[in-house]
Amino acid sequence: RVLDLAPAAGAAPATAVDGEIAGQAAAFMPALALTGEGDLIDAAPEIKPIAASAFDAARATAETPPGLYRRGEAERAINVSAMGDGFRPFPDLGGGIAVRGLAPTPTLALAPFVFAMAFGLFLVDCLAALFLGGGLARFAGRRAAAALALTLALAPDRALSQEDLTFAVRGALETHLAYVVTGDGDTDRISEEGLAGLGQILAERTSIEPAEPIGVNVERDELVFFPLIYWPVRAGAEPPSAAALAKISAYMKNGGTIFFDLQDDGAGPDFLSNAPSPATEALRAILAKIDIPPLEPVPPDHVLSKSFYLMDTFPGRYDQGPLWVESGVGDETSDGVSSIIIGSNSYAAAWAFDVNRLPLYAVIPGTDRQRELAYRTGVNIVMYALTGNYKADQVHVPALLERLGQ
Repeated sequence: RVLDLAPAAGAAPATAVDGEIAGQAAAFMPALALTGEGDLIDAAPEIKPIAASAFDAARATAETPPGLYRRGEAERAINVSAMGDGFRPFPDLGGGIAVRGLAPTPTLALAPFVFAMAFGLFLVDCLAALFLGGGLARFAGRRAAAALALTLALAPDRALSQEDLTFAVRGALETHLAYVVTGDGDTDRISEEGLAGLGQILAERTSIEPAEPIGVNVERDELVFFPLIYWPVRAGAEPPSAAALAKISAYMKNGGTIFFDLQDDGAGPDFLSNAPSPATEALRAILAKIDIPPLEPVPPDHVLSKSFYLMDTFPGRYDQGPLWVESGVGDETSDGVSSIIIGSNSYAAAWAFDVNRLPLYAVIPGTDRQRELAYRTGVNIVMYALTGNYKADQVHVPALLERLGQ
């Protein structure tokens, strides 16, 4: 019976293509490939699949590049280096081959020298014009004074003034988030990283596009260029000099705001008065010679709680410490903005993230919601310092519109 041995109607014989498809279904297919810069991209179509039985022995090669491979719901990775691989110093390349690091080549700022030369040429041109016009004859007795003034103008110690001018220009031309340099490397690094992260959040969510953060030395630098200064208070920190304290007091009385962060998770509303922490003691020493107004925890109807986001808590890396502001702010000279804000939740650490938007420091207790609220706290504080009582004025808009209608 020949017909019984024949294939069923419509059935096609198995081919080599069918076998290849079946083999691929049992293999790990390339999904994402790792680039030389460490980024994951879509795998190129020419990358071959790896059989499931051979995956354990697979290594990163040109044919099987590092990345992620998938088979159905299963996903496995080939790393750049396999378990047990070691590292050894790069061999000597011999003479004639230059080896350079990735660090940028140091540059020399020529601007101070160019400005000094231009100023010197300007003075020489003025003297030449006076000489040719006979003007020097009337000022013969003052030639020595003019020469002395020219010498002092071009003296090397003018470099400090040029540095101060550069600092002033940076602060005046762009909006910067500033932080106080404490002298502790870890604290200053966290402050810079945190304000850089907060600046990026502000640029993404608001109309504010701050430039890179600037560290200020309260003993030397001028503070008037910064509407808000973040001051991390370390335990045992020495208070500034009398001259610096006078400058800080004048800054606060003329509309500036300083945000003191104790970074110690101060719990409870009485952390400034009962059983103070070492950081609180250091803050007391700083504020002892500054005339500050009475303080209170941020009340529910305060402008700071609605300057951008509606908030009733202000967490940072920690979430227990309250936020303190001036009590009953209403002075027109400060546009209704508190000249001092005090917190203890280590805010800069919560704002800091790397180039891949991965947080640099854990939040405690530790939830994504807490970190998001920390970002919002920073946004509200900056908007509050920059916009003043604008949000408070908005409360009266309905009444104003009603009067205009009448």
